[in-house]
Amino acid sequence: MVISKRLLWVHGAAYPLENIVRVYTFQLRPRRGEAFARFLKRGGFTLLLILLLTWIGESTGGGYGSSSSGIDDFLGFALLVTGCLFVYFIGDMLAVVFAMSHPVLAVETNGRSTALVTGRRDYLNGLVLTIAEAIDRPDAELHATVASLAISNYGNYHFGDSVNIYGGSGHTGVAR
Repeated sequence: MVISKRLLWVHGAAYPLENIVRVYTFQLRPRRGEAFARFLKRGGFTLLLILLLTWIGESTGGGYGSSSSGIDDFLGFALLVTGCLFVYFIGDMLAVVFAMSHPVLAVETNGRSTALVTGRRDYLNGLVLTIAEAIDRPDAELHATVASLAISNYGNYHFGDSVNIYGGSGHTGVAR
């Protein structure tokens, strides 16, 4: 992470300091409960489909080994695809359930861009102060070493605070 000439550079991406609206640290946590609930819904439906295909195969041909007809071949293929889908859903859930939480520093801009880096929590808190001071000082320079964070599916993580605004004026709630 480098600040030079009014630009914040994060792993090859440049963020103009005048476009930064928020710099903060938080604990990036996987949505384990939601991943498990999603698996129960998708996996349950897939398991019912497997049972239905098996029941249809048993009732139409007396078993898969007795005669080879077009419907038995189709049911066998559909059962294989559905079984693979069930295994995929298990893997998708386990990837989120066993994912680690990470302390991160987030830099948000007035657009849709957000830079995330990780490191030790106290080090990241110090960087927040340094970046905030650099926004006010045109001659600021910074060279800091941070780790990159690779996330394949952003929907599997909680990003900071959730703000819920209910009807009317002045009614807000923050869930942490």
